[in-house]
Amino acid sequence: MARKILMIIGDFTEDYETMVPFQALQACGHKVDAVCPDKAAGDKVATAIHDFEGDQTYSEKPGHKFVLNASFADVDPATYDALVVPGGRAPEYLRLNGAVLAMVRHFFEAGKPVAAICHGPQLLAAAGVLKGRRVSAYPACAPEVGLAGGEFADIPVDGAVTDGNLVTAPAWPAHPAWLAQFMALLNRGTARAAAE
Repeated sequence: MARKILMIIGDFTEDYETMVPFQALQACGHKVDAVCPDKAAGDKVATAIHDFEGDQTYSEKPGHKFVLNASFADVDPATYDALVVPGGRAPEYLRLNGAVLAMVRHFFEAGKPVAAICHGPQLLAAAGVLKGRRVSAYPACAPEVGLAGGEFADIPVDGAVTDGNLVTAPAWPAHPAWLAQFMALLNRGTARAAAE
């Protein structure tokens, strides 16, 4: 059964962490609406490519321009089955937007599947939804996970962790594990809906 998924992104979202789940989830038959505050369907966001080249932190290069396919102003989170929060630099400023934080809280309060990767948990921490959760993220975000009451999961860069309705991962090398675990949650929701 196809699910309706909200993806909240912003300027300098990580290229792979936006493009890959956006396309892969659609390829599996799901509807994915990618939105950004103060932007509408057809507008573009800049993306950044974060790479791991042996320096003490990731490098950053310009990525593709990503075209939004839905308007932030039209979003009603109650009409969505799941949420995806990519990483990059976007979560750093998106967490200052009260409407974004309210949307994130909706998915946790309703127990809907949520997938966040890399710096995405910065947004979840700001929304106050990580208390008591085991959460992976880019390692530099570990203090924020802890300060938000979560337990930082120090896992390999290609791993992912599921805690209840939340799937998290350190960075884009984890896409196979992260997306597989998220799709398992989506399928579990489909099976639950069919049983009701």
